Amino acid sequence: MGKKKIVTAEEAEEKKAEGTAPGVAVVAKATKGRRFDSGVLCVESTYNNTKLVLTDMKGGTLAWATSGSLGFKGAKKGTPFAAAKVGETLAAKAATLGVKEVRVVIKGVGSGRESAIRGFISKGINLTTIRDMTPVPHNGPKPPKPRRT
Repeated sequence: MGKKKIVTAEEAEEKKAEGTAPGVAVVAKATKGRRFDSGVLCVESTYNNTKLVLTDMKGGTLAWATSGSLGFKGAKKGTPFAAAKVGETLAAKAATLGVKEVRVVIKGVGSGRESAIRGFISKGINLTTIRDMTPVPHNGPKPPKPRRT
């Protein structure tokens, strides 16, 4: 399956001190002391999952969260409850970055669209605009040709 690296006890202690050891949770930290007043919250809600990405105004990712990363499995990932928890988690990360207001861009038709936003604003971050960018097919794919006999 590939090469295996043997980690000594000293290396494991160094990684634990840095916070990169497996099983050690890393809290979102401000990128080199930079503070962000505003950002863009991208919500992708499908039938099976809900993904939230917080970006700066140029599109660079600041923080993200999904219902799968919070421990929800299977059909529970697509529920409004899981989406609300994802929104609350990402809002806590955004507060550490100093975000005060966000624009919201929504994609998808899942059941977690509104509840993800409600969970996000429950932590006191203001919304300026909400845009629905769900892709809509205009005509669909071309049907198959009839079978030759």
